[in-house]
Amino acid sequence: MTAPTRLSQKPNRILYQYRNFFITILLMLTLFIVLIVTYHVFKFGDIQHGSTYRALVLNDVSTLPIQVLDRDTPTAGATNSSCSHFNCFNVYRCGSGGNQLLVYVYPPKNYIDSLNRPLTSQMTREFHQILHTIISSKFYTPNPREACIYIPSIDTLNQNRLRVQEVSQALRTLEFWDKGENHLIFNMIPGSVPDYNPMLDVPIGEAMIAGAGMSSLTYRSGFDISLPVYSPLTANLNPGSFSTRKWLILSSQININSAFEQDLMELKTTFPNDIMVFGSCLHHNPMNNTIRCVGEDVYKYPDVLQTATFCLVIRGARLGQSVLLEAMAAGCIPVIIADTLVMPFHGTIDWIRAVIFIREVDILMVVPVLKKVSEKRVIELRAHGAWLYDRYFKSIEKITETTLEIIADRVFPHLARDSTYWNIPSHSGNVSPLFLPITAPKTRGFTAVILTYDRVELLFLLINKIVKVPSLSKLLVVWNNQHKDPPHPGRWPKINKPLKVIQTKENKLSNRFYPYDEIETEAILSIDDDIIMLTADEVEFAYEVWREFPDRIVGFPSRTHMWDNRTSCWKYESEWTNHISMVLTGAAFYHKYWSYMYTTAMPGDIKEWVDEHMNCEDIAMNFLVANWTGKAPIKVTPKKKFRCPECTNTEMLSADLTHMVERTQCINRFSNIYGSMPLRSVEFRADPVLFKDVFPEKLKRFNDIGSL
Repeated sequence: MTAPTRLSQKPNRILYQYRNFFITILLMLTLFIVLIVTYHVFKFGDIQHGSTYRALVLNDVSTLPIQVLDRDTPTAGATNSSCSHFNCFNVYRCGSGGNQLLVYVYPPKNYIDSLNRPLTSQMTREFHQILHTIISSKFYTPNPREACIYIPSIDTLNQNRLRVQEVSQALRTLEFWDKGENHLIFNMIPGSVPDYNPMLDVPIGEAMIAGAGMSSLTYRSGFDISLPVYSPLTANLNPGSFSTRKWLILSSQININSAFEQDLMELKTTFPNDIMVFGSCLHHNPMNNTIRCVGEDVYKYPDVLQTATFCLVIRGARLGQSVLLEAMAAGCIPVIIADTLVMPFHGTIDWIRAVIFIREVDILMVVPVLKKVSEKRVIELRAHGAWLYDRYFKSIEKITETTLEIIADRVFPHLARDSTYWNIPSHSGNVSPLFLPITAPKTRGFTAVILTYDRVELLFLLINKIVKVPSLSKLLVVWNNQHKDPPHPGRWPKINKPLKVIQTKENKLSNRFYPYDEIETEAILSIDDDIIMLTADEVEFAYEVWREFPDRIVGFPSRTHMWDNRTSCWKYESEWTNHISMVLTGAAFYHKYWSYMYTTAMPGDIKEWVDEHMNCEDIAMNFLVANWTGKAPIKVTPKKKFRCPECTNTEMLSADLTHMVERTQCINRFSNIYGSMPLRSVEFRADPVLFKDVFPEKLKRFNDIGSL
């Protein structure tokens, strides 16, 4: 009877095992669903967290969560005036988003003191726009633990509206405050009466300030961000309206220092037809900032700024003045008379392109100085000022976005945009096609491409010299002689760097610019086989300079072009001058991208003409690079003489009497094909630090650099 019993229990055991299996699967599914729901709850919470700002009303903060500040609440800590990006900014908080700057905005609260008085009854429209811009930007993160920058939702734009002690206490209560590290405080009207401190009076510890009207005496360079004093009056102005201007100079500020008022009256007496001085309207409402008066005559402001060529921006009780943006919006060129004023976005914007600076002690010379400004310069200043205003200052949103972009460049310097990005209008068509960091990486070095025909001894001498350059990665010899084979491998110098010889099918100068597969580095050193006078230090230094300017031609022999009024043509000039517009590719660094462009995208028949006449390939390359980038080449070191001492004049291509004539013809022919003259002249030469200084050689990195 026992056997049948065991047989009948076997199916039950199987069912029991299946039941356990299904229960296990069910539990796992349940746990998985719980995890998914939990994830979405937290995610939804983040979304709701962000929507708090978007739904924030301006006229009432009483509906927000309450934070009580009593007398015992500690303050944020005294402002650290010695802060810099290197001692007060924690870069290790950044990088959670890769190379993306992440910014967290604290949820807004209703801060009240022990007497139940609110810190502020409403949030200003401008501060609301700042917060909304950040939250709507690519920089925003709802997760404070992955943020790099923290923005308090406490309206600190206007110093006059702040209760200094309470605001500092409110900052101290922020969850991630930590002495203000990596926090950014916005302030557009710093300092209160009577001192008008150019810095925010609120103690903020080690926080950064994005503020207007900063002084060079207190501005923490590379740490704070200088802003303009924003003016809502500019909304209806058109900076592109460049109609005829009645006045040369206009002063529209009210309540300026009495000494400056006397200077302006003296200028008006001396130059009555050149300067107009407006004042407040005492017979109307003197607090109305939309009108200005001259005697009984009333003028609409800031529209009246469009009647002058230059508008004065004079230091007042506060350094920062709203007339700067008002003048730019009106197409009136600002004339800055404020010695210690830190201009908006200082260190990023090149203000020399858009404004004129005059020292305060020279204010009585303002009319004679401005009369000497040429009409061409006036057009350039006005046009660039209009471009700067439209790109960076037209709205609170643009000012906020630019602030974050500048901080992003500081946090990730390897991705920072150069001055050209910030200061050259993109519509000029001169945007570099190379997507490179501000400094090219050094790790892979450069490839030396040597063009040669039959001068074997010189070639071997050059190879033995160039191989001593520390950053050399590979040598590529382009053998341009089809009637004679390269030397036997056993004859070549024994070197510790890779060497490849390529024998071309045709004798063309353009062969030196072919994008050979053997070139694996970004940088190419194009060098002739007779350039044996360069030292290893000179070549290495030139490579270091190229790394700073990777989209340009960087090299040694330089030339220039000039307009000949006698012939009404361009002229090629090889004389030693301070101006250069070309660097010859007989000894120059350039990016390998230009070899590809030279070979595949050279306009017209330039490449064919060069190969047919065996001349001007270096001029053609300079035209190509300048046309794409709008930039001048860079000459390095004072080296002048490049003739090889072993060569006779009959062996030198440049000894031909027709050589210079042909090169002048090249300049004119190429400019006609391009439809303009793309070459840019510059007075600049790069020399190593301490080159001519009397210092021990141990302190100098490049000692073996010759003189003229």
